Amino acid sequence: MICWNNLDTLKSYQALSAKNEKPDLTKVMAGEEGAQRARTYTVPMAAGLSYNYAAKQVNEDILSGLAALAEEAQLVEKYEALLSGEVINTGEKRLVLHQLTRGQLKGTVTADGVDKRAFYVAQQEKIAEFAAKVHAGEITNAKGEKFTTVVQIGIGGSDLGPRAMFLALENWAKKNGCFKMEARFISNVDPDDAAAVLNGIDVSRTIFVLVSKSGTTLETLTNESFVKDALAKAGLDAAHHMIAVTSETSPLAKSSDYLAAFFMDDYIGGRYSSTSAVGGAVLSLAFGADVFARFLTGAAEEDALSLEKDIRKNPAMLDALIGVYERNVLGYDATAVLPYSQALSRFPAHLQQLDMESNGKSVNRDGEPVSYPTGPVIFGEPGTNGQHSFYQLLHQGTDIIPLQFVGFRASQIGTDVVIQGSTSQQKLCANVAAQIMAFACGKQDDNRNKHFEGGRPSSIIIGDMLTPEALGALLAHFENKVMFQGFVWNLNSFDQEGVQLGKVLAKRVLAHETDGALKVFSDLLGI
Repeated sequence: MICWNNLDTLKSYQALSAKNEKPDLTKVMAGEEGAQRARTYTVPMAAGLSYNYAAKQVNEDILSGLAALAEEAQLVEKYEALLSGEVINTGEKRLVLHQLTRGQLKGTVTADGVDKRAFYVAQQEKIAEFAAKVHAGEITNAKGEKFTTVVQIGIGGSDLGPRAMFLALENWAKKNGCFKMEARFISNVDPDDAAAVLNGIDVSRTIFVLVSKSGTTLETLTNESFVKDALAKAGLDAAHHMIAVTSETSPLAKSSDYLAAFFMDDYIGGRYSSTSAVGGAVLSLAFGADVFARFLTGAAEEDALSLEKDIRKNPAMLDALIGVYERNVLGYDATAVLPYSQALSRFPAHLQQLDMESNGKSVNRDGEPVSYPTGPVIFGEPGTNGQHSFYQLLHQGTDIIPLQFVGFRASQIGTDVVIQGSTSQQKLCANVAAQIMAFACGKQDDNRNKHFEGGRPSSIIIGDMLTPEALGALLAHFENKVMFQGFVWNLNSFDQEGVQLGKVLAKRVLAHETDGALKVFSDLLGI
């Protein structure tokens, strides 16, 4: 029987808190001990990736305590319950099925009288067929010209994830002959966002993907109107340039305003939707359905690893538990995500939403206040750019901020130049290796301005190259990490009521139904 209990009621957590161990990284990461940790504190992931936690403030005793916490909190059992179709989203009384979009791990899940795996596969097949016809020139513009660009119109999870995934694979696809169409994204209701995209494309040869589960998202429908106006001014029929990704019950589902409609449902939250039709349409048009399928394969393989009960064989669960230890025992309140890959330039922004929207909660899954910290603040930028930006605070600031590095041995482009005895990729990798050790060990100096305390914990996910499979595995790793942390904290990681209040007030402002300070701010902004 599964029990949902607050973290501070668990005996294993109480034991970890009482010990409050914090290994001294300046010592354990130096010399042969550090070399031994770097070799052994690593867990294989899917798609040839590995999770290395040698520079984290853990030891064998702490790891044993975390294993006990995973067992007492029934983390794998809760994941199995999710996969089996139990109602895990207690706030909205919904199933949680995003893993189902990339493969069935256990049994058959039926909801609303429908086999949901079959439903998601059918949508993937419809998208693949549509994309193939676009690429073959069977679906064209009014002049019979091929479409060359796809623009996604969406916000939040309908934008951040798919945008990050497209950017992650753009260079790889161009190098490997898989690049089919340029992709652009419109998300912000700020008209300058839509205008900037429209001014940089040939609208006559563009397909627009409108993504709104409900069909009522204000920002997205506003941008749709902006785009339709631009198409009309160009003498184009919007119905021949737009497709919809929505739910079967939304007003967009049966509209004649779209070339086609592909469906998602309420069992997949926006921030978890990159492997659904939300990401599938734009990525299949941009790279081809085969590349999207490879992306799903990597994610499915990583999902399977998350069923492993041994935390040293379950990278997502281990990463999650170390994060809980840092947050709740060591008191660190933020995490920096630092990919040493320009292709992952928007990946930290996606993880920011994934993590902070999921676990930014102060009540448990039953709506009762919790008395311990939950989700950390997530931020990040690609290396080496970040080194010349906020790393100063990371190295010498008053707060210790755990670091999550991501690095690859080879670039996506496959070509490089040798400058001063090393290639650009070698310089990139040298920087991430150096940063791990600099953060951990620091540097003694009598000049306090040049003194580095060290003791700054980090982990790194390492792979050979950022491929579709590796990207899928990377995405699933973090999705499952967030899920496991939500289980430990006894949260509902799958609703986001915190984003709703502002939407309600904004509608009042636009309807001029305001008073007090809200009216003053509305007047100041010229509404």
